[in-house]
Amino acid sequence: MSELSHSNFVRISLINWVLSVPMIVLFAWPYYYAAKLLDIMEILRYFGAFIFAVPFMITIIHGHVTMALGSPHRDHYYDWLIEHPYTYGLFFNRMLPKTRFRLILLIASLLFLPVGYLLSF
Repeated sequence: MSELSHSNFVRISLINWVLSVPMIVLFAWPYYYAAKLLDIMEILRYFGAFIFAVPFMITIIHGHVTMALGSPHRDHYYDWLIEHPYTYGLFFNRMLPKTRFRLILLIASLLFLPVGYLLSF
């Protein structure tokens, strides 16, 4: 069985979907409690915590794809996700595994802390 088969891509995709929610919770709580210490409104805490957790989650999922397929073949998986936009590739964009995008999300979430603090008054 080839590692580049449809069934292997489905398995990797399903594992990534199952792991995404626990990783969001795992990586979001430090931001949430930091925002709670600053007495930021609750809805802004959740929004900022989600934006903060997404880059870490994407990094872990990207690493999982790399470990499962190897770095030369992970582009085949991302191409497969683009071919299945309404099933396994839901919410996937070619920009997600890019380091620049993940850093922008992280910096935006950290800049959101003082903005959320000022909006809470």
